[in-house]
Amino acid sequence: MQIDPFPSREIGIFDSGVGGFTVLHELRQLLPGARLRYLADTAYAPYGARTPEDIRQRSLVIAEHLIASGAELIVVACNTATAHAIEALRARWPNLPFVGTEPGIKPAVAATRNGRIGLLATPATAASARLRSLIERHAGDREVVVQGCAGVVDHIEAGDLDSPELRSLVQRYCEPLRTASVDTALLGCTHYPLIEPLWRAALGPNVELLRIETAVARRTVALWAPMPADQAALNIETSGDPTALSIWIERVLGWRRLNVQAWQPETQNGQQTLAI
Repeated sequence: MQIDPFPSREIGIFDSGVGGFTVLHELRQLLPGARLRYLADTAYAPYGARTPEDIRQRSLVIAEHLIASGAELIVVACNTATAHAIEALRARWPNLPFVGTEPGIKPAVAATRNGRIGLLATPATAASARLRSLIERHAGDREVVVQGCAGVVDHIEAGDLDSPELRSLVQRYCEPLRTASVDTALLGCTHYPLIEPLWRAALGPNVELLRIETAVARRTVALWAPMPADQAALNIETSGDPTALSIWIERVLGWRRLNVQAWQPETQNGQQTLAI
């Protein structure tokens, strides 16, 4: 009998909050035997309102915790954290695979018929150098209309998926895309598929809407080597209120009887620390 020398080996997944559950859902379907640990950094959400340095430091602290818990692969299930932190994560742990989440510029270029693409993202992702580089490398002569969507993540984190206020925000952020006559739009935040019907209604039936979470999960599957002793498990942690997150998960995702654990980073003199 072959014995797994790492019986607690896990895939770690993190996001600023609940958006990464769209990726986690895909992973549970594609890797039903894997041990998965999801960390929702809800006390620090939304990342889109944070500085790049804050996002990098927070991501490093979270990754260290996931690795200490047994993660042998980490999914950065957050577009904003990917934009500002994935290079720092890979530099610190060069032998550990990290799967990032980025807007699918290449698929959008392949899908567009009129050469005009819209991208809906958090303000931090919209302003990131990594996004500008993606567009420069892959868009060619296509026009990419980038729209930062401040406030949308806050509504989703609160479990508000269909209020008049949220609908008004979505309509406002989609207006520049409609004015530009885009025929393809990217959801550049893992939170955004949770309100996909609102985006579709605001953009109209002639705009193709592209999501990213399935591609992220498939890339994870390609990098993960299941072993005989692997046993399916799902651990969920949050830097916020575990009870509130449990209620959100049950109400929005329909996942019941999950034990959500509280997590807080180690601190020294009030500052987050990384073990060296």
